[in-house]
Amino acid sequence: MDNIKKIHLIAICGTGMSSLAGMLKSSGYDLTGSDDNVYPPVSTQLEKLGIPYFKGFKPSNLDHAPDLVIVGNVVSRGNPEVEAMLDRGLKHTSFPQALCDFYLKDKHSIVIAGTHGKTTTSAAIAWTLESAGLDPSLMVGGITRNFHSNYKLGLGKYFVVEGDEYDTAFFDKTPKFLHYRPRSALITSLEFDHADIYRDLDQIKDEFKRFIKLVPEDGLLVACVDDPRVRELVQRVRAPLETYGFSPEARWRVEDLKFSERGTEFSVYQGEKRFGHFFTSLMGRHNVSNLLGAAVLLAGLGLSAEEIQEGFGTFQGVKRRQEWVGSVGDIIVLDDFAHHPTAVR
Repeated sequence: MDNIKKIHLIAICGTGMSSLAGMLKSSGYDLTGSDDNVYPPVSTQLEKLGIPYFKGFKPSNLDHAPDLVIVGNVVSRGNPEVEAMLDRGLKHTSFPQALCDFYLKDKHSIVIAGTHGKTTTSAAIAWTLESAGLDPSLMVGGITRNFHSNYKLGLGKYFVVEGDEYDTAFFDKTPKFLHYRPRSALITSLEFDHADIYRDLDQIKDEFKRFIKLVPEDGLLVACVDDPRVRELVQRVRAPLETYGFSPEARWRVEDLKFSERGTEFSVYQGEKRFGHFFTSLMGRHNVSNLLGAAVLLAGLGLSAEEIQEGFGTFQGVKRRQEWVGSVGDIIVLDDFAHHPTAVR
């Protein structure tokens, strides 16, 4: 983004916005931000990064005439700063488009989409790339335990981003993931979600179809065909397709699944050929599915089974995703972010 030095972020305390702020700060931009919900840990993170922020939305927050205003998707018309931004003719963009313009356009963008498992799958892919010495960039919707952050700027060519189908901004009602230029993409699942913006499942399917069409013919599309809706979505695609799951219809499958107090072991088969045997400290069949999808995508990028084994074996998961808090007698306490009925089950 030429000639841009000063950037202001409206609603800077959102998960994605605060992560983008951290990236922009480390890239040398002069940042300010504002929000009406300012509290730890985001406020602490902003202070640690040296990013000044205003509490509350006021036209005066724009008096320093930023070269660019990045608008969070929770902000709507009537917000005092939005109205001042428009009145003054300030250049503005959305969070997803800013992420693309500043960071994704020169990278191999790996976008993880779907109703469930996006954060864990994204984090596992990024950590395995990291452990293989490929220094990826990362932006996800949770704090990864390996990176101790929800974002990372690396020097390598890969950028792993969690692709959300929620809308982009008050001036752009397309889903966020349509801005992320996927060269490699993975779809974990597809259910009705975000009832505040989607009328039914068919409308969500239409947006996922648009997302799939963005993957180029020399890219890679990975899809979990345990989900019949995903299986239907990928019936006719132009990008190279790899399918995975527990289903016999999947090209990549799990066998020899074993759970223990230590964690989980499983073998991955590509057709009739065993690709490799893996161990993870994560528990649950859903996490095996997440890691299977990650393994398929990583193999498509050229990583060996041994490199993937090393990454999975040292992957610590994501905070608030079945995070162990402690135990009292026979009662185990976990902290989890689940808020969709399927995730709660």
